[in-house]
Amino acid sequence: MKKVGIFGCGWLGKPLALELQKEFEVECFSRETTGDDAPFWRSDTLIIAMHTKDNYLATLQKIAALTKPDANIILMSSTSVYKEFEGDVDESAVITQPSLIKEAEELLLRARERVLVLRLGGLMGEDRVAGRWKSATKFQDGYVNYIHRDDVVAIIKRMLECGITQGVYNLVAPLHPSRLEIHQKNSRKFGVDVGEFEGFTKRRVMSHKLSKELGYSFKYPNPLEFWD
Repeated sequence: MKKVGIFGCGWLGKPLALELQKEFEVECFSRETTGDDAPFWRSDTLIIAMHTKDNYLATLQKIAALTKPDANIILMSSTSVYKEFEGDVDESAVITQPSLIKEAEELLLRARERVLVLRLGGLMGEDRVAGRWKSATKFQDGYVNYIHRDDVVAIIKRMLECGITQGVYNLVAPLHPSRLEIHQKNSRKFGVDVGEFEGFTKRRVMSHKLSKELGYSFKYPNPLEFWD
């Protein structure tokens, strides 16, 4: 049975591990449990689902150096890499604006051959409810680029089953309602304030490549229905 190591045991990593355990031998690791001789480095596939704090790039360099040479690496990246664009954008976009996310992707793509970069939209679902924030009250309106956690888990599982080991893919729900629309609906459902809105961002991150090459149909295509 193929061994899958997940680096990062948080809000995404834990449910991902539970689902992949149905077909693979899976272990979930944190930065504190991955010494240079840890079994983690012998995984056939290594999924990086950690936050970008605390020496993120240095940790990626360590992963690239210690993971066995024929292993597949899957990096949970972010659609924030497209922040310089306005309008529709996909994986063919030439990114020129520097960022930590761009640097992280390039680091792994230079260091290893079998790298799969998944640019995740805003992770939502379950207890992550758009508009139900503890402190933020002012927002910029615009098209949202969200994805439900259940879809992320299902897509990664499908990619492992299909043997996809290289490439860059956007993981974003195919429909893009406005942030104000979502806040208004969630305000009625959860009894929270809508907040104040100004401006409008027209950036829509497209996931046609994923749907076409993987034949994937989203469980939650419309962010307006994530919490129904």
